[in-house]
Amino acid sequence: MPDQPSRRGFLKGGLAAGAAIATATTAARAADDPAITEIQDWNRYAGPGVDAEPYGVPSPYEAHVVRRNVPWLTADPISSVNFTPLHELDGIITPNGLCFERHHAGIAEIDPAQHRLMINGMVDTPLVFTMADLMRFPRENHVYFLECAANSGMEWRGAQLNGCQYTHGMVHCVMYTGVKLRHLLEEAGIRAGAAWVMPEGADASAMSRSLPLEKALDDCLVAFKMNGEALRPGQGYPLRLVVPGWEGNLWVKWLRRLEIGDKPWQLREETSKYTDLLANGKARRFTWEMDVKSVITNPSPQAPVIHGRGRLVLAGLAWSGGGRISRVDVSIDGGRNWTTARLDGPSLPKALHRFYHAFDWDGSDLFLQSRAIDENGFVQPTKNALRAVRGENSIYHNNGIQTWHVAKDGVVENVEIS
Repeated sequence: MPDQPSRRGFLKGGLAAGAAIATATTAARAADDPAITEIQDWNRYAGPGVDAEPYGVPSPYEAHVVRRNVPWLTADPISSVNFTPLHELDGIITPNGLCFERHHAGIAEIDPAQHRLMINGMVDTPLVFTMADLMRFPRENHVYFLECAANSGMEWRGAQLNGCQYTHGMVHCVMYTGVKLRHLLEEAGIRAGAAWVMPEGADASAMSRSLPLEKALDDCLVAFKMNGEALRPGQGYPLRLVVPGWEGNLWVKWLRRLEIGDKPWQLREETSKYTDLLANGKARRFTWEMDVKSVITNPSPQAPVIHGRGRLVLAGLAWSGGGRISRVDVSIDGGRNWTTARLDGPSLPKALHRFYHAFDWDGSDLFLQSRAIDENGFVQPTKNALRAVRGENSIYHNNGIQTWHVAKDGVVENVEIS
């Protein structure tokens, strides 16, 4: 009786028969690859049961996909920031555990049963809500991006931080569930002459900002869930303000109070901070809306090209505080020539948009750029165009075009072509 064919022999024969549709290189690699020809342990043995991890966690092979900080950016991690690993993600939704965090006095650990939201000031009836009270209002679900006004701020004078996570990682996008701020304010009754709202946080910094009443009554949300589950403590549990399309400092976490007034409060976060110093020494204030912006996430300095020449897929993100992204152009030669990228996935107002561009790389140097255009016709500017208007002393609201240099060996670096 002839020998039964081995698994290895069967696979080699199958690969040979399919040589007409597979390249010789691919066939040879597959025939000699133990990952193909040998039975792996996960094929042999049963794995952990359904209750091994009551709260699911990522695969240990994805342990490198984490938020990271830059220690020298701030004097103390209690008042600091970490960064979303944009180069490791796809789609438009950011997993809760990877959303960047910016704190001014560390994370407030709050018992929701003891948390209260007060509305006072120029209202007919001052009110205090418990979390249970808030759950009785009509709730809504919306997908929005949140971007810190200082995102890309270290790049204002030139290329500095070598990683998409560090240059652009102070942004994330999730689905928020909550109550329209308008419903709560109307419950209290807004007096004539009121024009501003001051949200205040329950953290040790008592984070506060002045918010125009017009915006508060438009699309702001008092949120208690993100991506379907309760807010994480670092994202404001049990309650935060959502201010769609506007700078993240306004999205007050651990929200405890809303005061209504007739003028702005001139708070620290809107006078000495979160203003744009211009070339003439004056500062722009109340520049709330986040401008149209994009970045190529792959390839990027933390995601080099490892497969050599051939088909290369660029992936990136684009967003605008003014609404939807209508188009993203990409350049592989530092802005000399532009090609329209393919937008894919949901196109939601004031949310992240995913774009792709595939081409055949011949192994020569690349200078990758992306340029977003929103539905209002606003075009992402070059860094020089931005500096021509605002000088070189600013930090906030840097939406200039980012450049990555891809060398012949696939290594990617942050450079500037303005």
